Amino acid sequence: MKQILQDLSFAEVEQLMAELGEQKYRAGQLYRGLMRGKKIADITELSAALKQKLLQRFEDEPVRIAEIYTSADGTEKYLFALADGNIVEGVLMSYKYGRTQCVSTQVGCRMNCAFCASGLNGLVRDLTAGEILCQILAVNARCGGTAEKRAVTNVVLMGSGEPLDNYANTVRFLKNVTAPGGINISARNISLSTCGLVPQMRALAEEGIPVNLTVSLHSPNDAERARIMPVAKAYSIAEILRACDYYFEKTGRRYIFEYSLIEGENADPAHAAQLISLLRGRPCHVNLIRLNEVKERGLCGISEKQAYRFLGLLEKGGLSATLRRTIGGDIGGACGQLRAKRLK
Repeated sequence: MKQILQDLSFAEVEQLMAELGEQKYRAGQLYRGLMRGKKIADITELSAALKQKLLQRFEDEPVRIAEIYTSADGTEKYLFALADGNIVEGVLMSYKYGRTQCVSTQVGCRMNCAFCASGLNGLVRDLTAGEILCQILAVNARCGGTAEKRAVTNVVLMGSGEPLDNYANTVRFLKNVTAPGGINISARNISLSTCGLVPQMRALAEEGIPVNLTVSLHSPNDAERARIMPVAKAYSIAEILRACDYYFEKTGRRYIFEYSLIEGENADPAHAAQLISLLRGRPCHVNLIRLNEVKERGLCGISEKQAYRFLGLLEKGGLSATLRRTIGGDIGGACGQLRAKRLK
């Protein structure tokens, strides 16, 4: 596989043009074309000679939308083809405030959470910063957006993979996607979901990129959490909470806990009481999720009525909490489901 031009910042594109003996203004032409989701070959402002030099070193189309599935509720699911033949997936969700795109950060995942399809086939490789960015550029262009007037307004790093297990590429992506002159999505409109890699959470707090930190909690105690999330054997809930407090101290951003409601595991009144005791008084929000079932995993979600009952207990106990709207269920909306089906 060749290098990926979208890995580069604008300053690095300027340096590349200087190395190739090109005028400085060519960097702006090239960068604008890339941020509009164009292939190198299709950037008409560039000379044929320059495009030929670039194509000798860089992939023309690092990420391509291979398939699109549309849900009855309007949610779109994408299967992205990478230049090396691997595939990842993403979701575009429409809300009153704009469109939110869920992107993948790895091909597969090695966290192997018991409720998730992403880890069914293990980790294949990390995505580069440019491959993460290209998912957004491709969907933004498909929806008629430009770098100046985006169709994709919000981003969540909640697709296949653990973003903080691919730390260097994820941070480079965050710097590039928020950079002025590029697609320039505000860090406040980006959410990063982690299963709780404590050292990387602390490192992220030091980066100066105040994204919304979302932690997959899914249980209020370590013993039960370790049963459904192997990472819990490495980092305790107490360590995660201290890292969250450090993130809040450094960024001023409250943190969010994702909590998938699993029948027979974590969704009864006793678990609600434990969650209240654990989180009350903290600058956090609890995002309850009705489990999008993965048949290979054998876990079941609870009814909508049961979910709202659990939500009511949390609110009565003083927690800020919401129940996420279930969308895209008819197209395998949960991360990893479409790729797993394709690999079969």
